[in-house]
Amino acid sequence: MYTARYLGAEGFGVLSFALAFTGIFGVFADLGLSTLTTREVARDKSLAGKYLGNIAVMKIFLVVVTFGLIALFVNLLGYPEETVKVVYLVALSIICTSFVQMFYSIFQAYEKMEYQSLGQILSSVLMLSGALFAISRGFDIIGFASIYFIVSAVVLGYAFAVCAWKFVLPKMEVDFSFWKPMIKEALPFSFTIIIAGIFFNIDIVMLSAMKGDEFAGWYRAAVTLVLIINSAAVSFIYAIFPITSKLFISAKDTLRTTLERSSKYLFILALPIATGIFLLADRFILLIYGVEFAPAAIALQILSLYLPLRVISHVTGWTLASINREPLRTFSAGIALSLNVCLNFILIPIFGIAGAGTATIISQTLLFALYFYFVAKHLHRLPLYRIALKPCLSCLVMAIFLLTFAGANLFILIALSAIIYFISLWMLKTFDSDDRKIFNILVEPISQISRMKSQKIE
Repeated sequence: MYTARYLGAEGFGVLSFALAFTGIFGVFADLGLSTLTTREVARDKSLAGKYLGNIAVMKIFLVVVTFGLIALFVNLLGYPEETVKVVYLVALSIICTSFVQMFYSIFQAYEKMEYQSLGQILSSVLMLSGALFAISRGFDIIGFASIYFIVSAVVLGYAFAVCAWKFVLPKMEVDFSFWKPMIKEALPFSFTIIIAGIFFNIDIVMLSAMKGDEFAGWYRAAVTLVLIINSAAVSFIYAIFPITSKLFISAKDTLRTTLERSSKYLFILALPIATGIFLLADRFILLIYGVEFAPAAIALQILSLYLPLRVISHVTGWTLASINREPLRTFSAGIALSLNVCLNFILIPIFGIAGAGTATIISQTLLFALYFYFVAKHLHRLPLYRIALKPCLSCLVMAIFLLTFAGANLFILIALSAIIYFISLWMLKTFDSDDRKIFNILVEPISQISRMKSQKIE
């Protein structure tokens, strides 16, 4: 928010282009090795040192290739010198983040997500502090790009220290007999990650090339807000991925239940947020980014529409990875990416950021349908009608309230809308006895802490 307001739409567009451009090539620094590590180490903890040591060596070669590709293509495209320098700095940040993900994969495999959470909190706090410092000192866009590199380097140091202290001391290892099967297993993951990297960044790169940095800045502002909400679903999926990987081996019925309940809860949370964003997009943009970013409201409205389906796609997509059907996930993502790129070529020149958003909606809907089909074929058919009906009815009640009192104070409006939505869910008996049991399990630790505090006070 502070960076966008300070740099303006055009300057923020340059930074957005750098993040998107390096994001496309940054996937080559990992190629699915971290995801494979999470799945395999979750099933057998004794493999942690083996995977970490060999992947560390492989990543050294991969990051050199990655930086070389970034440097080659950004110069071939003929971007200004300032933009090139920003891309180089962000590329260094991407490389550090790739090693951070390697350590995070170990945290995930051991189901110790608190260490990854602390790393993400550290990164966010440092990014905010760095942005405020840069603004106070009048930094230019290159200075802001430097913050990304410095923060990622600090977080890398944190991740290394925690891994060595709590889990396994990383030791470089070259075992070619281990590399061959590992690369073979990682290939489907790598293809999926490459496709995803292009999928989520190509629209900004194409907007920058076709319409200019200002359009890229507007679109990035909208995308960022959607990604913040989407990140909650991503964090949840990362947390349960090691569990679902083990359940596929030991308890498939429990895995089916986990798939269904996860989809239900994430949809219940995403639907009212998407509705609120769609109806109040202009007010959110003005509040967060200011008048200069007002054109981003239409993109935010369009992108909010795919959130409820996207959270279910996260569940079904990672379920395919859990049940050793990663090639189907790769195939689905590849088809959706092809459609996205084609639609961007057609729609961006005509509709600008609205065209890019529409292309994303259509391709994400196709991705949802493909994931749903393959999970239904190989594991379990999600009961979408049962998952979606009552939340949709509750959301309709909430939407009527929002439209009726649209001019009220934004924060009061949000709070009352949430209350109305969840009361409607309760009145429609959306949550069954199993849901209540899960809720009781989740709140029990909080109740215990409260009781302990009360006893201490007494």
